[in-house]
Amino acid sequence: MEFTQLNDIIKSNKNILITSHVNPDGDTLGAMCAMYLLIEKNFKKKCDMVLVSKLPKMYEFIPKINLAKNIDQYDKSREYDLVINVDVASSERNCDAQILFNKAKNTVNIDHHKTNNLYADINFVEPDASSTCEVVYEIAKTLGWKTDLDIATCLYTGIMTDTGSFRFDNTTPKALIYASEMVELGVVPSVIYKYCYESQSKNMVLFQVYCVNKAVFENDDKIAYIKIYKKDMEKFQAQEDFTEGLTEKLRAIVSTRIAFVAKEMKNGWTKVSMRSKNADCAKICEKFDGGGHRLAAGCTVKCNIDNAVVKILKEIECNIKDL
Repeated sequence: MEFTQLNDIIKSNKNILITSHVNPDGDTLGAMCAMYLLIEKNFKKKCDMVLVSKLPKMYEFIPKINLAKNIDQYDKSREYDLVINVDVASSERNCDAQILFNKAKNTVNIDHHKTNNLYADINFVEPDASSTCEVVYEIAKTLGWKTDLDIATCLYTGIMTDTGSFRFDNTTPKALIYASEMVELGVVPSVIYKYCYESQSKNMVLFQVYCVNKAVFENDDKIAYIKIYKKDMEKFQAQEDFTEGLTEKLRAIVSTRIAFVAKEMKNGWTKVSMRSKNADCAKICEKFDGGGHRLAAGCTVKCNIDNAVVKILKEIECNIKDL
């Protein structure tokens, strides 16, 4: 990939917007704030940053995240010189910010999802990378951009969270080397881990216990899933990020081969988060216009939660013969 294209396009454009995906995680937020800081430090330019969902409380520590505004605060008729999507596998994942992306004079797509269809003018997509933060760091290293502790903190957060604290299959030698270089810049792994994994509220913990107790097991316990209704969310005054990590809890069960969480959305549709130990989750989620990675993917099924679960189970049965 010709990273110099990115260098040139940032130099030649003034009004720049960086976007993250819906239901943001540590990778999209870390990559967004890292790009903001890299552009500020190396090009002396200020950017705008947009959130299309509420910021999960656990990520409030990320440097400059306080400067990111919700899409509702933006003039959607505005035309940016350049919009950079980070960790956005498809432009639809921009939700209401998609209009700003589509109206931009120039667009850039930085990502690591294999399902990314290279929708921007310039695309830097590396499916073998552990995270989008890894791709951003590789760009910065290749182009000789200056980095510092704040930038390293953003990037380490994305690499750590997308590798499941360096325990998932995408934990490559390169990911570990890059993480170690960020530690050399001053990142303290135990501090980042505490922010991301040990800062849950009492309500969140009780909500997750409640959800796990509702888990359903099928196919000799090889398939595990949880249905979360709106009334469940209301009962615990649950925020969107309260479901974070639930799918991993199901996958951790020794008998489980594939796990998913189906959550009822306000519009009556169903959001599905899926994880597996060996099956191709992305292949299943692509059937519902979703995507992601082989062992971790997601989608939105355009029907009520009970019918959605039936559809997902049927798709698993059709596509995965041997769990």
